[in-house]
Amino acid sequence: MSRFQKIVFAGFLLAISALVYMEATKPVPISWYPSYVDSATVPLGSKVLYKLLDEKLGQQIKKVTNPPFENANDSTFNGTYFFLNNDINFDEAELDRLLNWVNRGNQIFISANYVGHLLKDTLKLETQTVWLSDKVTTEPLLNLSNNILKLDKEVHIERNLSIPYFEEIDTLSQVALGIVSAFNEDKIEEPEINFIQQNWGDGEIIIHLQPEIFSNYFLLEKDENIAYTEAVLSYLDTKNTIYWDAHYKTGKPFNISPLHLLLANKYFKWAYYLLLIGVILFVLFEGKRKQRSIPILKTNTNRSFEYTRTISGMYYDKKQYNEIAKKQVSMFMEYVRTRLRVSTTILDTKFVNEVAARSGNTVEDTKNVLKLLTQIEQENIVTEEQLKSLYHTISEFKKHTDGK
Repeated sequence: MSRFQKIVFAGFLLAISALVYMEATKPVPISWYPSYVDSATVPLGSKVLYKLLDEKLGQQIKKVTNPPFENANDSTFNGTYFFLNNDINFDEAELDRLLNWVNRGNQIFISANYVGHLLKDTLKLETQTVWLSDKVTTEPLLNLSNNILKLDKEVHIERNLSIPYFEEIDTLSQVALGIVSAFNEDKIEEPEINFIQQNWGDGEIIIHLQPEIFSNYFLLEKDENIAYTEAVLSYLDTKNTIYWDAHYKTGKPFNISPLHLLLANKYFKWAYYLLLIGVILFVLFEGKRKQRSIPILKTNTNRSFEYTRTISGMYYDKKQYNEIAKKQVSMFMEYVRTRLRVSTTILDTKFVNEVAARSGNTVEDTKNVLKLLTQIEQENIVTEEQLKSLYHTISEFKKHTDGK
């Protein structure tokens, strides 16, 4: 690695380290996700409310996780059904069961920004949202309608929130319990109804359109906020069991994803990121394909000479001169075909002239060799002297070609 590459690499590592430090030490941003889960500690969770209700009501408050469709069909399930979420939307079959359940003398309390159209159609309600033409934000101002419960000063939620309200109500069957307006010089100038009660058979339905009043943020921000929430909850029927709905919740009580649990802790998260960065650096600088050392292989030794000498020695020891002579003749012919590239099919004058020309021997010497080879092939018995003469003749003949 060159000096310049080392400097660039060191600068890169320094930048990564600085980024990791800044990310690991910066405060965790606040989540304003509308969870409304009873165990959630985020601003729009409901842990504070559920704890207060549990301390005050004890065994009288029960959390139910089953869908209302199942609970409302249970004959032993009686009391107040408390729904808290940013959105409550019952389907037709579930709404019918809930309304029959209310008709038997039970109570439904709903606090949500958005209520399903089926329930609104059944109760003949229409909702709208407050907005100000001269302002970008809308901050709710809240109060109650009942003179006994009404607060001396409106409650101001200092957050830019949606402010839903009932466009109109049926005053013969519905009672306005609370009002709302957008913040404008700390007073409600054009109040809208956001909290109503309606009798249904032997029971009643209560709807509040600002669920933020039950959130952790609202209850812990100001003391007067608690007074408003208590006044709203005073409409609950505390003589019977209050069932806290844990089914209709935007947030989840917990996330069992291993990666979520790992990234939820900033120290684990950055350890995980550093591991990924280390793997990437390893791939870039150490993960390149490296050439293996090439072993030195010994060249194969040509053992044909040793083999031939061994075989010929066996024939010679056994005095099989005839066999050795024939092998000599055969090998000479092979030599002519492969080395001199002359066909040995017809041994005529043309053959003699070509062999002489290509071997560097005279025509007379070539004829003598050919004559000796022919004589040896025709002999039935070859003596030792004839074998030696053949060997020396062929060797002398080849010397001209090898030294050519």
